[in-house]
Amino acid sequence: MNLFHPLLRLWLAGLAALACTPVWPQDVPAAPEAPRMEVSEDGTLVIDKRSRVAWSRCLEGTQWNGKTCAGLPRLFERSEALAVASVRSQAEGVAWRLPRATELRHLVSRRSVPPGVDPVLFPLSPGTWHWSSTSRIHTGSVNMYNYGNAMQGSTGGIRNQLGTRQGWAVDMGSGETSAVHKDSRLPVRLVRPYP
Repeated sequence: MNLFHPLLRLWLAGLAALACTPVWPQDVPAAPEAPRMEVSEDGTLVIDKRSRVAWSRCLEGTQWNGKTCAGLPRLFERSEALAVASVRSQAEGVAWRLPRATELRHLVSRRSVPPGVDPVLFPLSPGTWHWSSTSRIHTGSVNMYNYGNAMQGSTGGIRNQLGTRQGWAVDMGSGETSAVHKDSRLPVRLVRPYP
């Protein structure tokens, strides 16, 4: 017993030391972060608390029926898309607007398989091009030797491709942003300030 006694004491001392080891904040798992986007109580809006905006849960032309977006989305030319936001604002007394391209891109989850808009938050949302209010996109660096860029008159900086004939749209399946002819007919999802 004398032989094991020092080892037993050492082992007990080690256990005591472990029991007294302080827990550092980085050792404690973080509480799960509250979701950035959540559905309103009536189900008609998706609220982005961080950006302080509320999205229409359904595309224009469809309505929330308590379970999903019912009806068929309407397709608009760009001028009609801007007008529908103004008409809805006047009718509801809320500042509805066409979202900026960066706001629409935020709705696209590239981590999803397949990439796209969260179908729980935005039911029946097609992964197609949607109108944005963006009229100019900062391109950073553009290769001015690229034939396409030369034809568009783009040399970097702010790009307003072909001026009055095009507007900017976002592919809700990939998050890609592109200039689209203003006569193209695309769906519209409106956004407004929150609260």
